[in-house]
Amino acid sequence: MHFPILSIIVFTPILAGMLIMLFPAGRKTEIRMTALAAAAIALLLSAWVYFSYDMTQGGYQLIEKYNWLPQLGISYHVGVDGMNAPLVLLTGVVMFTGVLISWGIEDRPREFFAFLFILASGVFGVFVSQDLFMLFFFYEIAVFPMYLLISIWGWIKTREYAAMKLTLYLFIGSVVALLGALAMYFASGKNTFDMIALSAAQQSGVFDFAYTIFGRQVPFQVFWFPFVFLGFAVLGGIFPFHNWSPDGHVAAPTAVSMFHAGVLMKLGAFAALRVGIMLLPDGALYWKWVILGLATVNVVYGAFIAMVQTDFKYVIGFSSVSHMGLVMLGFATLTPEGMTGAGLQMFSHGVMTALFFAVVGMVYDRAHTREISELGGFSKKMPWVAVAFIIGGLVSMGMPGLSGFVAEFPIFMGVWKVAPIVAIIAAISIVITAAYIIRIIGKVFFGPMPAHFENGDDHHEAVGDVTPLDKLALALICIIMIAIGVYPAVMAPLVKSGAEAVLRLVGGL
Repeated sequence: MHFPILSIIVFTPILAGMLIMLFPAGRKTEIRMTALAAAAIALLLSAWVYFSYDMTQGGYQLIEKYNWLPQLGISYHVGVDGMNAPLVLLTGVVMFTGVLISWGIEDRPREFFAFLFILASGVFGVFVSQDLFMLFFFYEIAVFPMYLLISIWGWIKTREYAAMKLTLYLFIGSVVALLGALAMYFASGKNTFDMIALSAAQQSGVFDFAYTIFGRQVPFQVFWFPFVFLGFAVLGGIFPFHNWSPDGHVAAPTAVSMFHAGVLMKLGAFAALRVGIMLLPDGALYWKWVILGLATVNVVYGAFIAMVQTDFKYVIGFSSVSHMGLVMLGFATLTPEGMTGAGLQMFSHGVMTALFFAVVGMVYDRAHTREISELGGFSKKMPWVAVAFIIGGLVSMGMPGLSGFVAEFPIFMGVWKVAPIVAIIAAISIVITAAYIIRIIGKVFFGPMPAHFENGDDHHEAVGDVTPLDKLALALICIIMIAIGVYPAVMAPLVKSGAEAVLRLVGGL
Protein backbone atom coordinates (compact mmCIF):
# COMPACT_ATOMS: atom_id res chain seq x y z
CA MET A 1 0.00 0.00 0.00
CA HIS A 2 1.56 3.29 -1.06
CA PHE A 3 1.55 6.53 0.90
CA PRO A 4 -2.02 7.98 0.74
CA ILE A 5 -0.87 11.32 -0.65
CA LEU A 6 -4.09 12.12 -2.53
CA SER A 7 -6.17 11.66 0.63
CA ILE A 8 -3.78 13.92 2.52
CA ILE A 9 -4.17 16.58 -0.20
CA VAL A 10 -7.97 16.27 -0.16
CA PHE A 11 -8.39 16.40 3.61
CA THR A 12 -5.57 18.78 4.65
CA PRO A 13 -7.63 21.91 3.84
CA ILE A 14 -10.74 20.68 5.65
CA LEU A 15 -8.72 19.68 8.75
CA ALA A 16 -6.91 23.03 8.63
CA GLY A 17 -10.30 24.77 8.41
CA MET A 18 -11.51 22.91 11.51
CA LEU A 19 -8.27 23.77 13.35
CA ILE A 20 -8.62 27.45 12.37
CA MET A 21 -12.17 27.52 13.77
CA LEU A 22 -10.76 26.47 17.19
CA PHE A 23 -8.68 29.66 17.46
CA PRO A 24 -10.17 32.61 19.38
CA ALA A 25 -11.45 35.16 16.85
CA GLY A 26 -8.95 37.78 18.01
CA ARG A 27 -5.85 35.64 17.22
CA LYS A 28 -5.72 36.86 13.63
CA THR A 29 -1.97 36.42 13.11
CA GLU A 30 -2.05 32.78 14.26
CA ILE A 31 -5.11 32.16 12.05
CA ARG A 32 -3.33 33.57 8.99
CA MET A 33 -0.12 31.64 9.71
CA THR A 34 -2.07 28.37 10.08
CA ALA A 35 -3.89 29.06 6.81
CA LEU A 36 -0.61 29.79 5.03
CA ALA A 37 1.03 26.63 6.42
CA ALA A 38 -1.89 24.45 5.28
CA ALA A 39 -1.92 26.08 1.83
CA ALA A 40 1.85 25.58 1.51
CA ILE A 41 1.52 21.88 2.43
CA ALA A 42 -1.28 21.44 -0.16
CA LEU A 43 0.83 23.21 -2.82
CA LEU A 44 3.97 21.16 -2.12
CA LEU A 45 2.08 17.86 -2.09
CA SER A 46 0.13 18.70 -5.27
CA ALA A 47 3.43 19.63 -6.97
CA TRP A 48 4.89 16.30 -5.79
CA VAL A 49 1.90 14.44 -7.28
CA TYR A 50 2.27 16.34 -10.56
CA PHE A 51 6.02 15.79 -11.00
CA SER A 52 5.99 12.18 -9.77
CA TYR A 53 3.42 11.06 -12.38
CA ASP A 54 5.03 8.37 -14.54
CA MET A 55 4.12 9.01 -18.18
CA THR A 56 5.82 5.81 -19.36
CA GLN A 57 3.30 3.85 -17.30
CA GLY A 58 0.30 6.13 -18.07
CA GLY A 59 -3.24 5.51 -16.86
CA TYR A 60 -4.45 6.14 -13.32
CA GLN A 61 -1.75 6.32 -10.64
CA LEU A 62 -1.49 6.87 -6.86
CA ILE A 63 -4.79 4.96 -6.60
CA GLU A 64 -6.45 4.54 -3.21
CA LYS A 65 -9.64 2.54 -2.85
CA TYR A 66 -11.72 1.73 0.23
CA ASN A 67 -15.17 0.17 0.07
CA TRP A 68 -17.27 2.69 1.97
CA LEU A 69 -20.86 1.49 1.39
CA PRO A 70 -20.42 -1.77 -0.55
CA GLN A 71 -24.17 -2.53 -0.32
CA LEU A 72 -24.81 0.51 -2.55
CA GLY A 73 -21.65 0.15 -4.61
CA ILE A 74 -20.10 3.33 -3.16
CA SER A 75 -16.34 3.40 -2.57
CA TYR A 76 -13.78 6.03 -1.68
CA HIS A 77 -11.70 5.69 -4.85
CA VAL A 78 -9.16 8.32 -5.94
CA GLY A 79 -6.38 8.49 -8.51
CA VAL A 80 -4.66 10.82 -10.99
CA ASP A 81 -4.02 10.65 -14.73
CA GLY A 82 -2.74 13.08 -17.36
CA MET A 83 -5.94 15.12 -17.33
CA ASN A 84 -6.41 15.74 -13.61
CA ALA A 85 -2.81 15.88 -12.31
CA PRO A 86 -2.38 19.45 -13.72
CA LEU A 87 -5.71 20.47 -12.14
CA VAL A 88 -4.59 19.20 -8.72
CA LEU A 89 -1.47 21.37 -9.10
CA LEU A 90 -3.61 24.32 -10.27
CA THR A 91 -5.77 24.06 -7.14
CA GLY A 92 -2.66 24.04 -4.95
CA VAL A 93 -1.32 27.16 -6.68
CA VAL A 94 -4.62 29.08 -6.44
CA MET A 95 -5.10 28.04 -2.80
CA PHE A 96 -1.61 29.24 -1.81
CA THR A 97 -1.76 32.53 -3.72
CA GLY A 98 -5.35 33.11 -2.52
CA VAL A 99 -4.17 32.95 1.11
CA LEU A 100 -1.32 35.40 0.36
CA ILE A 101 -3.71 37.85 -1.32
CA SER A 102 -6.21 37.55 1.57
CA TRP A 103 -3.65 38.31 4.27
CA GLY A 104 -5.14 41.74 4.95
CA ILE A 105 -8.73 40.57 5.52
CA GLU A 106 -9.83 42.00 8.89
CA ASP A 107 -13.50 40.97 8.89
CA ARG A 108 -13.68 37.54 10.56
CA PRO A 109 -10.58 35.99 8.92
CA ARG A 110 -11.11 32.82 11.00
CA GLU A 111 -14.44 31.99 9.32
CA PHE A 112 -13.25 33.25 5.92
CA PHE A 113 -10.26 30.89 5.75
CA ALA A 114 -12.27 28.00 7.20
CA PHE A 115 -14.94 28.28 4.47
CA LEU A 116 -12.30 28.85 1.78
CA PHE A 117 -10.52 25.65 2.83
CA ILE A 118 -13.73 23.59 2.88
CA LEU A 119 -14.24 24.75 -0.71
CA ALA A 120 -10.63 23.75 -1.56
CA SER A 121 -11.17 20.23 -0.13
CA GLY A 122 -14.26 19.83 -2.31
CA VAL A 123 -12.33 20.91 -5.41
CA PHE A 124 -9.40 18.56 -4.74
CA GLY A 125 -11.92 15.77 -4.10
CA VAL A 126 -13.74 16.23 -7.42
CA PHE A 127 -10.51 16.28 -9.41
CA VAL A 128 -9.19 13.00 -7.97
CA SER A 129 -12.48 11.05 -7.55
CA GLN A 130 -12.89 7.82 -9.47
CA ASP A 131 -16.25 7.06 -7.87
CA LEU A 132 -19.34 8.82 -9.24
CA PHE A 133 -21.04 9.16 -5.85
CA MET A 134 -17.90 10.64 -4.25
CA LEU A 135 -17.49 13.02 -7.19
CA PHE A 136 -20.99 14.41 -6.51
CA PHE A 137 -20.31 14.45 -2.77
CA PHE A 138 -17.17 16.59 -3.20
CA TYR A 139 -18.86 18.67 -5.92
CA GLU A 140 -21.55 19.81 -3.46
CA ILE A 141 -18.90 20.47 -0.78
CA ALA A 142 -17.15 22.75 -3.28
CA VAL A 143 -20.31 24.66 -4.25
CA PHE A 144 -21.89 25.14 -0.81
CA PRO A 145 -19.24 27.47 0.80
CA MET A 146 -19.40 29.80 -2.23
CA TYR A 147 -22.78 31.10 -1.05
CA LEU A 148 -21.44 32.01 2.39
CA LEU A 149 -18.15 33.44 1.11
CA ILE A 150 -19.91 35.74 -1.37
CA SER A 151 -22.93 36.70 0.76
CA ILE A 152 -20.83 37.55 3.86
CA TRP A 153 -17.53 38.90 2.48
CA GLY A 154 -18.60 39.97 -1.02
CA TRP A 155 -19.24 43.34 -2.65
CA ILE A 156 -22.05 44.84 -0.57
CA LYS A 157 -24.13 46.12 -3.54
CA THR A 158 -24.82 42.74 -5.17
CA ARG A 159 -23.56 40.01 -2.85
CA GLU A 160 -26.92 38.55 -1.74
CA TYR A 161 -28.29 38.49 -5.28
CA ALA A 162 -25.09 37.07 -6.82
CA ALA A 163 -24.62 34.41 -4.12
CA MET A 164 -28.21 33.14 -4.47
CA LYS A 165 -28.09 33.21 -8.28
CA LEU A 166 -24.82 31.26 -8.35
CA THR A 167 -26.03 28.69 -5.82
CA LEU A 168 -29.35 28.05 -7.58
CA TYR A 169 -27.76 27.69 -11.02
CA LEU A 170 -25.09 25.29 -9.78
CA PHE A 171 -27.38 23.16 -7.62
CA ILE A 172 -29.95 22.84 -10.43
CA GLY A 173 -27.15 21.90 -12.84
CA SER A 174 -25.79 19.27 -10.45
CA VAL A 175 -29.27 17.76 -9.89
CA VAL A 176 -29.73 17.44 -13.66
CA ALA A 177 -26.33 15.75 -13.96
CA LEU A 178 -27.18 13.47 -11.02
CA LEU A 179 -30.20 12.13 -12.93
CA GLY A 180 -27.87 11.00 -15.70
CA ALA A 181 -25.45 9.48 -13.18
CA LEU A 182 -28.24 7.48 -11.54
CA ALA A 183 -29.45 6.34 -14.97
CA MET A 184 -25.96 4.96 -15.67
CA TYR A 185 -25.79 3.29 -12.26
CA PHE A 186 -29.07 1.41 -12.77
CA ALA A 187 -28.49 0.67 -16.48
CA SER A 188 -25.06 -0.85 -15.84
CA GLY A 189 -26.50 -3.61 -13.64
CA LYS A 190 -23.16 -3.66 -11.79
CA ASN A 191 -24.37 -2.13 -8.50
CA THR A 192 -21.38 0.24 -8.53
CA PHE A 193 -20.64 3.94 -8.84
CA ASP A 194 -17.00 3.18 -9.68
CA MET A 195 -16.30 5.13 -12.88
CA ILE A 196 -13.66 2.70 -14.13
CA ALA A 197 -16.17 -0.17 -13.74
CA LEU A 198 -18.91 1.91 -15.40
CA SER A 199 -16.58 2.71 -18.30
CA ALA A 200 -15.80 -1.00 -18.70
CA ALA A 201 -19.53 -1.76 -18.62
CA GLN A 202 -20.14 0.85 -21.32
CA GLN A 203 -17.42 -0.66 -23.51
CA SER A 204 -18.94 -4.12 -23.07
CA GLY A 205 -22.19 -2.79 -24.57
CA VAL A 206 -24.35 -2.54 -21.43
CA PHE A 207 -25.60 0.92 -22.48
CA ASP A 208 -26.36 -0.15 -26.06
CA PHE A 209 -30.14 -0.04 -25.80
CA ALA A 210 -32.77 2.57 -26.70
CA TYR A 211 -35.87 4.19 -25.24
CA THR A 212 -39.00 4.56 -27.34
CA ILE A 213 -39.97 8.25 -27.12
CA PHE A 214 -42.92 9.48 -29.22
CA GLY A 215 -42.52 6.46 -31.47
CA ARG A 216 -38.79 7.09 -32.07
CA GLN A 217 -35.91 4.97 -30.86
CA VAL A 218 -33.53 7.16 -28.81
CA PRO A 219 -30.31 5.41 -27.70
CA PHE A 220 -29.59 5.49 -23.95
CA GLN A 221 -26.33 7.43 -24.36
CA VAL A 222 -27.83 9.97 -26.76
CA PHE A 223 -30.71 10.62 -24.34
CA TRP A 224 -28.64 11.06 -21.15
CA PHE A 225 -25.51 12.79 -22.47
CA PRO A 226 -27.03 16.33 -22.53
CA PHE A 227 -28.24 15.90 -18.93
CA VAL A 228 -24.79 14.95 -17.68
CA PHE A 229 -22.64 17.20 -19.86
CA LEU A 230 -24.73 20.37 -19.65
CA GLY A 231 -25.55 19.78 -15.96
CA PHE A 232 -21.86 19.99 -15.14
CA ALA A 233 -21.04 22.51 -17.88
CA VAL A 234 -23.28 25.06 -16.11
CA LEU A 235 -20.38 25.41 -13.64
CA GLY A 236 -18.03 25.62 -16.62
CA GLY A 237 -19.98 28.71 -17.75
CA ILE A 238 -21.33 27.27 -21.02
CA PHE A 239 -23.77 29.42 -23.02
CA PRO A 240 -26.69 30.03 -22.34
CA PHE A 241 -26.26 28.94 -18.68
CA HIS A 242 -23.34 31.29 -18.05
CA ASN A 243 -24.87 34.48 -16.70
CA TRP A 244 -24.54 33.49 -13.02
CA SER A 245 -20.77 33.58 -13.57
CA PRO A 246 -19.84 37.27 -14.13
CA ASP A 247 -22.20 38.35 -11.32
CA GLY A 248 -20.63 35.76 -9.01
CA HIS A 249 -17.08 36.82 -9.99
CA VAL A 250 -17.82 40.49 -9.40
CA ALA A 251 -19.58 40.11 -6.04
CA ALA A 252 -16.99 37.73 -4.57
CA PRO A 253 -14.01 38.88 -2.47
CA THR A 254 -10.66 38.65 -4.28
CA ALA A 255 -9.49 35.19 -3.15
CA VAL A 256 -12.96 33.75 -3.79
CA SER A 257 -12.98 35.26 -7.31
CA MET A 258 -9.59 33.61 -7.84
CA PHE A 259 -11.00 30.23 -6.72
CA HIS A 260 -14.26 30.72 -8.58
CA ALA A 261 -12.76 31.56 -11.98
CA GLY A 262 -9.41 29.84 -11.55
CA VAL A 263 -10.58 26.50 -10.24
CA LEU A 264 -14.37 26.09 -9.85
CA MET A 265 -15.16 26.71 -13.53
CA LYS A 266 -12.54 24.04 -14.39
CA LEU A 267 -14.35 21.73 -11.98
CA GLY A 268 -17.49 21.97 -14.13
CA ALA A 269 -15.59 21.43 -17.38
CA PHE A 270 -13.59 18.52 -15.93
CA ALA A 271 -16.70 16.77 -14.55
CA ALA A 272 -18.43 17.22 -17.94
CA LEU A 273 -15.42 15.49 -19.53
CA ARG A 274 -14.98 12.76 -16.91
CA VAL A 275 -18.65 11.80 -16.54
CA GLY A 276 -20.20 12.99 -19.81
CA ILE A 277 -17.66 12.28 -22.55
CA MET A 278 -15.82 9.36 -20.94
CA LEU A 279 -18.82 7.38 -19.68
CA LEU A 280 -21.21 8.25 -22.56
CA PRO A 281 -18.87 8.46 -25.58
CA ASP A 282 -21.57 7.63 -28.18
CA GLY A 283 -23.66 10.47 -26.77
CA ALA A 284 -20.65 12.78 -27.06
CA LEU A 285 -20.23 11.87 -30.73
CA TYR A 286 -23.93 12.48 -31.40
CA TRP A 287 -24.11 15.86 -29.61
CA LYS A 288 -20.66 17.22 -30.46
CA TRP A 289 -21.96 19.71 -33.04
CA VAL A 290 -24.34 21.20 -30.49
CA ILE A 291 -21.52 21.57 -27.95
CA LEU A 292 -19.29 23.04 -30.67
CA GLY A 293 -21.99 25.61 -31.51
CA LEU A 294 -22.64 26.61 -27.89
CA ALA A 295 -18.91 26.87 -27.16
CA THR A 296 -18.36 29.08 -30.22
CA VAL A 297 -21.05 31.47 -28.95
CA ASN A 298 -19.27 31.44 -25.55
CA VAL A 299 -15.95 32.36 -27.10
CA VAL A 300 -17.12 35.20 -29.35
CA TYR A 301 -20.04 36.57 -27.32
CA GLY A 302 -18.01 36.55 -24.07
CA ALA A 303 -15.21 38.53 -25.73
CA PHE A 304 -17.60 41.13 -27.21
CA ILE A 305 -19.45 41.61 -23.90
CA ALA A 306 -16.11 41.97 -22.05
CA MET A 307 -15.14 44.64 -24.58
CA VAL A 308 -18.04 46.97 -23.67
CA GLN A 309 -17.86 46.69 -19.87
CA THR A 310 -17.00 49.79 -17.85
CA ASP A 311 -16.33 47.91 -14.58
CA PHE A 312 -12.79 46.45 -14.43
CA LYS A 313 -13.98 43.26 -12.69
CA TYR A 314 -16.84 42.65 -15.13
CA VAL A 315 -14.33 42.76 -18.01
CA ILE A 316 -12.42 39.89 -16.40
CA GLY A 317 -15.67 38.08 -15.53
CA PHE A 318 -16.85 37.98 -19.15
CA SER A 319 -13.30 37.26 -20.32
CA SER A 320 -13.50 34.06 -18.23
CA VAL A 321 -16.73 33.06 -19.98
CA SER A 322 -15.01 33.55 -23.34
CA HIS A 323 -11.86 31.60 -22.44
CA MET A 324 -13.83 28.73 -20.85
CA GLY A 325 -15.63 28.48 -24.20
CA LEU A 326 -12.27 27.48 -25.69
CA VAL A 327 -12.07 24.55 -23.25
CA MET A 328 -15.52 23.32 -24.33
CA LEU A 329 -14.56 23.92 -27.97
CA GLY A 330 -11.53 21.69 -27.54
CA PHE A 331 -13.61 18.95 -25.90
CA ALA A 332 -16.21 19.08 -28.67
CA THR A 333 -13.65 18.47 -31.43
CA LEU A 334 -12.94 14.97 -30.04
CA THR A 335 -9.50 15.22 -31.69
CA PRO A 336 -6.09 14.69 -30.02
CA GLU A 337 -5.10 18.32 -30.68
CA GLY A 338 -8.36 19.83 -29.43
CA MET A 339 -8.56 17.64 -26.34
CA THR A 340 -4.89 18.26 -25.41
CA GLY A 341 -5.37 22.00 -25.94
CA ALA A 342 -8.49 21.97 -23.74
CA GLY A 343 -6.58 20.25 -20.93
CA LEU A 344 -3.76 22.81 -21.19
CA GLN A 345 -6.28 25.67 -21.40
CA MET A 346 -7.91 24.60 -18.14
CA PHE A 347 -4.56 25.02 -16.39
CA SER A 348 -3.39 28.11 -18.27
CA HIS A 349 -6.70 29.94 -17.89
CA GLY A 350 -6.84 28.92 -14.22
CA VAL A 351 -3.59 30.65 -13.32
CA MET A 352 -4.19 33.57 -15.71
CA THR A 353 -7.64 34.43 -14.41
CA ALA A 354 -6.50 34.00 -10.78
CA LEU A 355 -3.84 36.60 -11.59
CA PHE A 356 -6.39 38.93 -13.21
CA PHE A 357 -8.75 38.83 -10.24
CA ALA A 358 -5.85 39.32 -7.83
CA VAL A 359 -4.85 42.45 -9.78
CA VAL A 360 -8.42 43.79 -9.81
CA GLY A 361 -8.62 43.22 -6.05
CA MET A 362 -5.33 45.05 -5.44
CA VAL A 363 -6.44 48.05 -7.53
CA TYR A 364 -9.89 48.18 -5.90
CA ASP A 365 -8.50 47.90 -2.35
CA ARG A 366 -6.45 51.04 -2.95
CA ALA A 367 -8.68 53.06 -5.30
CA HIS A 368 -12.10 51.96 -3.90
CA THR A 369 -13.52 52.04 -7.41
CA ARG A 370 -13.51 49.61 -10.35
CA GLU A 371 -14.83 52.07 -12.96
CA ILE A 372 -12.21 52.00 -15.70
CA SER A 373 -12.89 55.67 -16.62
CA GLU A 374 -11.96 56.76 -13.06
CA LEU A 375 -8.63 54.92 -12.98
CA GLY A 376 -5.27 55.71 -14.56
CA GLY A 377 -1.51 55.74 -14.14
CA PHE A 378 -1.37 52.93 -11.58
CA SER A 379 1.95 51.64 -12.95
CA LYS A 380 3.60 54.61 -11.17
CA LYS A 381 2.52 53.40 -7.75
CA MET A 382 2.15 49.64 -8.39
CA PRO A 383 4.78 48.61 -10.97
CA TRP A 384 4.68 44.89 -10.01
CA VAL A 385 0.92 44.82 -10.52
CA ALA A 386 1.21 46.55 -13.92
CA VAL A 387 3.88 44.09 -15.15
CA ALA A 388 1.89 41.09 -13.86
CA PHE A 389 -1.29 42.28 -15.60
CA ILE A 390 0.60 42.83 -18.87
CA ILE A 391 2.02 39.26 -18.70
CA GLY A 392 -1.48 37.92 -17.92
CA GLY A 393 -2.90 40.00 -20.78
CA LEU A 394 -0.41 38.53 -23.24
CA VAL A 395 -1.33 35.03 -22.03
CA SER A 396 -5.00 35.93 -22.57
CA MET A 397 -4.26 37.00 -26.15
CA GLY A 398 -2.43 33.72 -26.85
CA MET A 399 1.00 35.33 -27.33
CA PRO A 400 3.72 32.79 -28.32
CA GLY A 401 6.20 32.11 -25.52
CA LEU A 402 3.46 32.07 -22.86
CA SER A 403 1.06 29.37 -21.62
CA GLY A 404 -1.96 30.82 -23.48
CA PHE A 405 -0.43 30.10 -26.88
CA VAL A 406 0.57 26.55 -25.89
CA ALA A 407 -3.08 25.93 -24.91
CA GLU A 408 -5.05 27.83 -27.56
CA PHE A 409 -3.09 26.88 -30.68
CA PRO A 410 -3.85 23.11 -30.40
CA ILE A 411 -7.53 23.93 -29.75
CA PHE A 412 -7.77 25.91 -32.98
CA MET A 413 -5.89 23.14 -34.83
CA GLY A 414 -8.43 20.60 -33.56
CA VAL A 415 -11.38 22.84 -34.48
CA TRP A 416 -9.92 23.44 -37.95
CA LYS A 417 -9.74 19.65 -38.55
CA VAL A 418 -13.43 19.29 -37.67
CA ALA A 419 -15.00 22.55 -38.87
CA PRO A 420 -12.74 25.24 -40.42
CA ILE A 421 -15.56 27.81 -40.50
CA VAL A 422 -16.04 27.45 -36.72
CA ALA A 423 -12.28 27.99 -36.21
CA ILE A 424 -12.46 31.21 -38.27
CA ILE A 425 -15.47 32.50 -36.32
CA ALA A 426 -13.88 31.61 -32.94
CA ALA A 427 -10.63 33.31 -33.96
CA ILE A 428 -12.47 36.66 -33.93
CA SER A 429 -12.25 36.42 -30.13
CA ILE A 430 -8.44 36.71 -30.26
CA VAL A 431 -8.69 40.16 -31.87
CA ILE A 432 -11.41 41.31 -29.45
CA THR A 433 -9.46 39.98 -26.47
CA ALA A 434 -6.39 41.93 -27.58
CA ALA A 435 -8.56 45.06 -27.91
CA TYR A 436 -10.01 45.00 -24.40
CA ILE A 437 -6.73 43.94 -22.74
CA ILE A 438 -4.81 46.78 -24.43
CA ARG A 439 -7.61 49.20 -23.53
CA ILE A 440 -7.35 48.25 -19.83
CA ILE A 441 -3.53 48.36 -19.80
CA GLY A 442 -3.62 51.82 -21.40
CA LYS A 443 -6.40 53.24 -19.23
CA VAL A 444 -5.79 51.66 -15.80
CA PHE A 445 -2.01 51.38 -15.66
CA PHE A 446 -0.75 54.13 -17.94
CA GLY A 447 -1.98 57.58 -18.92
CA PRO A 448 -2.47 60.38 -16.38
CA MET A 449 -3.16 59.42 -12.77
CA PRO A 450 -6.01 61.36 -11.11
CA ALA A 451 -4.56 63.81 -8.58
CA HIS A 452 -6.56 62.38 -5.65
CA PHE A 453 -4.96 58.95 -6.22
CA GLU A 454 -1.47 60.42 -6.56
CA ASN A 455 -1.44 62.84 -3.64
CA GLY A 456 -4.65 62.14 -1.71
CA ASP A 457 -7.30 64.68 -0.69
CA ASP A 458 -10.07 65.11 1.89
CA HIS A 459 -11.95 62.05 0.60
CA HIS A 460 -9.16 59.80 -0.68
CA GLU A 461 -5.87 58.44 0.58
CA ALA A 462 -2.92 58.51 -1.82
CA VAL A 463 -2.54 55.13 -3.57
CA GLY A 464 0.34 53.04 -2.25
CA ASP A 465 2.19 49.97 -3.48
CA VAL A 466 1.09 46.39 -2.82
CA THR A 467 2.52 44.25 0.00
CA PRO A 468 5.49 41.86 -0.36
CA LEU A 469 3.05 38.92 0.01
CA ASP A 470 1.00 40.27 -2.91
CA LYS A 471 4.19 40.53 -4.98
CA LEU A 472 5.11 36.94 -4.10
CA ALA A 473 1.69 35.71 -5.27
CA LEU A 474 1.93 37.65 -8.56
CA ALA A 475 5.51 36.48 -9.19
CA LEU A 476 4.64 32.80 -8.60
CA ILE A 477 1.74 32.89 -11.07
CA CYS A 478 3.75 34.79 -13.71
CA ILE A 479 6.68 32.36 -13.44
CA ILE A 480 4.29 29.42 -14.02
CA MET A 481 2.71 31.04 -17.12
CA ILE A 482 6.13 31.88 -18.60
CA ALA A 483 7.63 28.46 -17.76
CA ILE A 484 4.85 26.55 -19.57
CA GLY A 485 5.05 28.93 -22.55
CA VAL A 486 8.83 28.66 -22.89
CA TYR A 487 9.03 24.94 -22.05
CA PRO A 488 5.69 23.29 -22.97
CA ALA A 489 7.20 19.84 -22.40
CA VAL A 490 6.72 20.40 -18.66
CA MET A 491 2.95 19.86 -19.16
CA ALA A 492 1.89 19.15 -22.77
CA PRO A 493 2.99 15.45 -22.98
CA LEU A 494 1.27 14.70 -19.68
CA VAL A 495 -2.02 16.25 -20.80
CA LYS A 496 -1.69 14.55 -24.20
CA SER A 497 -1.47 11.14 -22.50
CA GLY A 498 -4.69 11.91 -20.60
CA ALA A 499 -6.40 13.18 -23.77
CA GLU A 500 -5.48 10.01 -25.67
CA ALA A 501 -7.06 7.87 -22.95
CA VAL A 502 -10.32 9.83 -23.38
CA LEU A 503 -10.21 9.57 -27.17
CA ARG A 504 -9.68 5.80 -27.09
CA LEU A 505 -13.08 5.56 -25.39
CA VAL A 506 -14.70 7.77 -28.02
CA GLY A 507 -12.98 6.04 -30.92
CA GLY A 508 -11.10 9.24 -31.82
CA LEU A 509 -7.72 7.48 -31.93
